[in-house]
Amino acid sequence: MRVGVIFPQTEIGNDSAVIRDFAQAVEGMGYDHLVAYDHVLGADPAAPRAQARGEWVGAYRLEDAFHEVFVLFGFLAAHTRRLELATGILILPQRQTALVAKQAAEVDVLTGGRLRLGVGVGWNSIEYEALGVDFRTRGSRITEQVKVLRALWTQESVTFHGRWHDIVAAGINPMPVQRPIPVWMGGSADAVLKRMARLADGWFFGGGLRDPYTRTTLTNQRELVEKFREYVRAAGRDPATVGLEGRVSLGQGGPNEWRKGVEDWRALGATHLSVGTMRAGLATPDAHVAVLRRFREAIAE
Repeated sequence: MRVGVIFPQTEIGNDSAVIRDFAQAVEGMGYDHLVAYDHVLGADPAAPRAQARGEWVGAYRLEDAFHEVFVLFGFLAAHTRRLELATGILILPQRQTALVAKQAAEVDVLTGGRLRLGVGVGWNSIEYEALGVDFRTRGSRITEQVKVLRALWTQESVTFHGRWHDIVAAGINPMPVQRPIPVWMGGSADAVLKRMARLADGWFFGGGLRDPYTRTTLTNQRELVEKFREYVRAAGRDPATVGLEGRVSLGQGGPNEWRKGVEDWRALGATHLSVGTMRAGLATPDAHVAVLRRFREAIAE
């Protein structure tokens, strides 16, 4: 099981040296990957529209910083040597597919093949609206987008005619090192699980967080994982070939609880695990690094 770190984007600040030092510390401690979230715009929770909808929970507000993932990864490509960089997740349907293919390929080239692209449909309709994309079609759009991405990453000249894309004899250059770049997906609604079972190389499991699609709480991880694997089999695929990434929050409990979280995910057959330090009351980036070091020491036993 590969163990990585969730980039503390809402708490790390904007100092490029601090961001560099954090990533290098994570790599130096032996973590395998760094996961960054994606939001282009934050909502104003005080606006009447946001208040009427009652949806503005978590780090989706104007005051919450989100570093743009491809720019961030381009920067970190120059300052890391081994660390895999993963989006967890990129809101793909609100972005232009060919541009995402180009940006992802560039990061993959600059890192020597260290990108894992996690994608999802998101839930923030105001963000879609501001980016000029129909929120209601995001599910069907992402299905076609994944096909287009893989075509652009593996074929020098692509011709594709779909509902959302028309490409005639065109391609990206440079091509990525990985052909194709691994595409993982996030989400837990039933329709999303079925889509991932058909298309994804792996699943980013939020684990125990409030699910933004169904407005329910995910309390039974094992049941949900088994359901997903049933859908993978129904799609004619071997579940052993589809990755699973769990999450452990280091803001909950101490070493004993952390070890239990790791073992729980190992028992579920997780291939990857990410640990998060946000919302743990840590005042400085150095404090985040110190907790991550304690975690490494705890699981090393």
